[in-house]
Order: sequence, then structure tokens, then C-alpha cells
Amino acid sequence: MNSSFNTRPNAVARHRVLTVALVWGSFFMQNSALAQVEPARAAIHSVADFDAGTWSQLLRSGPRPAAYVFTNSFCATCPETFDVLQKAVLASAKPVPMAAILMDVQGERALAHAHHYAGVTKIYAFDGFEPAIRQAVDPKWRNITPYVVLLGRSGKLQRVTGQPDAKQLKAWLS
Repeated sequence: MNSSFNTRPNAVARHRVLTVALVWGSFFMQNSALAQVEPARAAIHSVADFDAGTWSQLLRSGPRPAAYVFTNSFCATCPETFDVLQKAVLASAKPVPMAAILMDVQGERALAHAHHYAGVTKIYAFDGFEPAIRQAVDPKWRNITPYVVLLGRSGKLQRVTGQPDAKQLKAWLS
């Protein structure tokens, strides 16, 4: 057999392997670089019910400081709000619980939305009559999300519709 005939398929196969390796390598290199920038997210495996009495119980005996973000499954700006909160927590180098409270998804179905919320440590889902639950949280809340409640170490509450600003974050974590 002609030896040049045998090396040609090897060269083509080698070229294909190198091309695939290059494409896959560049894909995984980008993702590994992203993984270094974005901290790992804790796996959440359960959802707690949030009814009209839950809020007063959290204020009375929940962790401090803590962040509570009231959200909907369709809230486009809520994931960005979690990113802002997580960056502030990471910069403070203090572990701070952050909860997502989903208003429109009940029970375990809320877990499907956990990947949207950077740094979340607990997920709640409304369980009961939504207007009564919102009234218990804040009678002035107009059902706009994200609705963020920052509970400071001293128990001081800061309520924000949308993203908290740098001054609010600093006061919350100090």
C-alpha cells in the first residue's frame, strides 16, 4: 500500500480532533473564568411556607443582619437585586442570610427559580391570602417587586422597592 494514502486520513482525523479540542477548550475556558468571578451558589432543597404570621416571627427571632427579597417568578430585575446584595455581603466578609420570598409560586415549585437568586440561603413561598400576607409585611407596600427589606444587626429595618443603594447597604451591614 502507498504510505501517503495511509497518512492522509490520519491528518484529516488529527485536524478534526484539534479543531474540536480548540472549540471545546475555548468554551470551557470562558466558563471556568466565569466560575472564578461568580461565587458558587448554595443548593437549596426545600421551601418554607410564608404566611401572615411568618414575618412577625422573623422580625422577633430571625437572624440579624438578614435580607428579605419579595419577588415574583416573572420579576426581571430581581436577579440583579440579589447580585447587588451578594456583592455587598461578599465585600463585608460576613456571612449574612438572604431569603427569597416568592409571592406567585407555591410549595416546592419555588425551587425551580432558585438559580436566579445569587447568594440566597433560604426560599419561602407565600402560603395563604396574598393581600393579607403583604399587609402583615408592610401595609404601605404596593405589590411592586423587588421589595427588599434589610434587617440590620440592631433590628433596624430598611425597606426598598428596587435595589438598595450603597448608603443603605453600608448601614445594613455595619
